[in-house]
Amino acid sequence: MEELTSFLQRLSQAPGISGHEDSVRAIVSEALEEHVDDIRFDKLGNLIATRNGSESAVMVAAHLDEIGLMVKHVDDKGFIRFVKFGGWFDQTLLNNRVVVHAPRGDVYGVIGSKPPHIMKSEEKKKTVKAEDMFIDVGIQDRQEADALGIRPGTPITLDRSLVTLQGHRVCGKALDDRAGVAMMVEAVRQTAAEVTVYAVGTVQEEVGLKGARTSAFGLDPDAALVSETAVAGDHPGIEEKDAALKLGEGPALTVTDASGRGLIASPSIMRWLEDTARQHDIPYQLEVSSGGTTDATAIHLTRAGVPCGVVSVPTRYLHSGVEVLDLRDLQSGARLMARALEAVGSRVSL
Repeated sequence: MEELTSFLQRLSQAPGISGHEDSVRAIVSEALEEHVDDIRFDKLGNLIATRNGSESAVMVAAHLDEIGLMVKHVDDKGFIRFVKFGGWFDQTLLNNRVVVHAPRGDVYGVIGSKPPHIMKSEEKKKTVKAEDMFIDVGIQDRQEADALGIRPGTPITLDRSLVTLQGHRVCGKALDDRAGVAMMVEAVRQTAAEVTVYAVGTVQEEVGLKGARTSAFGLDPDAALVSETAVAGDHPGIEEKDAALKLGEGPALTVTDASGRGLIASPSIMRWLEDTARQHDIPYQLEVSSGGTTDATAIHLTRAGVPCGVVSVPTRYLHSGVEVLDLRDLQSGARLMARALEAVGSRVSL
């Protein structure tokens, strides 16, 4: 567990908004190099690690990018305006510390706002929108920003560290989808699959499933598994009928997401995953989601279609800087994918 926590910490704390996944890609490449036959990066930036086997091929994918921000404008007084990359809930941004990843070195700042002491009562009742927020890095004017290399297009991430909570739970930023990345890497390390395995770190998932679409088209696999996170509903404010997944009760297998507008997993994929879980006494949960989707939506519609499943780590407070998950679910998910890959050819035909 300690080794897994350390690996997840490296992944979580590495910066990597959509289109700027280099740091995360390097960590994954290093972790996989002794367990695959080839690692390459395609034109869009996807990491493709190939473990050679039989003619049948399974793609196992997890997205490298995280939701973040990007510099839009620096005003005359040095305050930074930004745009959102990915699905932020604006209230979670306010008063956070951030890192502006300038080419000349990281610059720390805060997302500022008017203090409540001088707010009028009507102002206190209003939600501050991201478009009205700004970042203060302590400089005096635009010229200082230029000297630091801060300009439009500079990526920004939250300044957060992964911490261990009680029990087997951890909290940090970007667990969507660095937990999925860790689960994919662990599955490849553990499996003795006879089929060819493509372990793919996809890019730009949070802004349109872009890397999944191009990598799946290029690889044309026989089947695919997406390694992800899913909304856990076991905390105040959510009714079980809206989100039934719980931490510590095993990985989630997606039956469908976005009310069928995203992935509808085929019965054969569900049998493959559920039979594997039962055979190896791996706990699991089933997810039927009305909102949100994953790389599987793009992958399963590639070329003539790719049978696709999703294995997810239930996670609280998704798309914030304080996402929480249970490491036992991650471990079980990795074991489930590893054993499922081994079943292809012997008990499962693609």
